[in-house]
Amino acid sequence: MTVRFAGYASVFDRVDRGGDVVRAGAFAASLQARRAVPLLWQHRPGAAIGVIETLAEDARGLRVVARVTHPAAAALVARGALTGLSFGYRVTGARGRNPRELTALDLAEVSLVAAPMQPLARVIAVDCQKE
Repeated sequence: MTVRFAGYASVFDRVDRGGDVVRAGAFAASLQARRAVPLLWQHRPGAAIGVIETLAEDARGLRVVARVTHPAAAALVARGALTGLSFGYRVTGARGRNPRELTALDLAEVSLVAAPMQPLARVIAVDCQKE
């Protein structure tokens, strides 16, 4: 089974559980570099579970469209049992505290996760096709 999904790995202007808020444009420089960004399982290095097809900022946040190739992960996404999204990053620009405003980020990876730091970072659409 091939499972494709669309969702948001980051939602702008909403404070997350760690007290950070990502601002619009924070990913711009990283996305412009056009480096391959892996799709991981729970932020685990070496645990690639698919391929990111598109990654872009829009008015809401960091929108991702990806294909899940790992059979167990694909089954969970297809059933709606795994809907959390998150991202790994390095801060290159921030200001303030409580909340800390993240204004520039070097994007390292996007992950499907059980409990995202940003509760609004979720899979919003799923397409399943039998192979």
